Amino acid sequence: MKPLVRIFSVLLVFAFLMAACSPAAQPAQPAQPAAGSGPKQYTICFAFQDLETEFWMAGHKAITETLKARGYKVVEVNSQEDANKQLEQVKNCIAQKVDGIIVIPVDGSIALKLIAEANKANIPIGIFNRPPQSDEGNALTVVANNEKIAEATVEYMAQEAKKLGRKVKPLIMVGDLGDPNAVGRKQGFYNVINKYPDLFETPVEVATKWNADVARDGLQAAMTANPDIDFIFTSSDFLYPTIQGVLEPLGKWKKMGEEGHVIMGGLDGDKTACSLMQPGNAYVDATGVQDLYFEAQTLLDAIVKAIESGDKQPDAWLDDPGFALTQGNMAQRELDMWGCKLFHGK
Repeated sequence: MKPLVRIFSVLLVFAFLMAACSPAAQPAQPAQPAAGSGPKQYTICFAFQDLETEFWMAGHKAITETLKARGYKVVEVNSQEDANKQLEQVKNCIAQKVDGIIVIPVDGSIALKLIAEANKANIPIGIFNRPPQSDEGNALTVVANNEKIAEATVEYMAQEAKKLGRKVKPLIMVGDLGDPNAVGRKQGFYNVINKYPDLFETPVEVATKWNADVARDGLQAAMTANPDIDFIFTSSDFLYPTIQGVLEPLGKWKKMGEEGHVIMGGLDGDKTACSLMQPGNAYVDATGVQDLYFEAQTLLDAIVKAIESGDKQPDAWLDDPGFALTQGNMAQRELDMWGCKLFHGK
């Protein structure tokens, strides 16, 4: 082969090999995900006190549905109202190296111990609806603004009372004042009472200790001593059957619009309250609502944000402003109340 032809042939082969090895000549390869991409399936420990009331059943439902909708793994533990058992359950969750902890504590005292354990293990912890007794330790705490919700409820009741054109005799069924929730509800009631001194006579207080039997005995004594009571605020909706049991024999369990109707309201937003606000069967004028789904969403968002940012001991108070469901806004807001969702099977 002549030298020039040989050189030209070598160049052609070299050019062919270069083209064959270029990226454009290679078959398309599937894209590989970047390391660490895609949503992380966090494991959340959910420790709750029990499911003995509609309120805590609804709270459990709100939290578990919110967690599972995000695709997170949930470790559920039920202490059945045993504080020591709840402590051991949370310690066990910590040993499993969960990413975060959400607790409905048995009481405010055990909440502090749970927070201390989580802080020691550097795992973010959230307290749902029952605040710890003090601000020791670092935790995310979501709780309803009981004072503001009670105030909104009693304000609506006061406007209804004004239509009577006379002074009214109010009664408040006070919760256990060792519970911050009860303290806030009582304060919200008095905020309105004190606002309208020309409308209200001196209120009658009935201590309930969050116990239906104690509440019944106290209310019976109050109604005997003050038969002119015509305005009742219960610090918890679960006492409506107790109230009915006392008022009905006295001929004072009357629907709205009936002669002798006692203006009535409460706080929580349970299924019974919803049933007593239905058109044609309205015994209750208004009830304050704790927005459980808002609380669950807000707490979970804060927990996940802490996990993702590496904040092992987040510390914040997350406020649920709640709202008052009244006979004036039932048409618009009925299904915003968790108890009405239960009542209507939603």
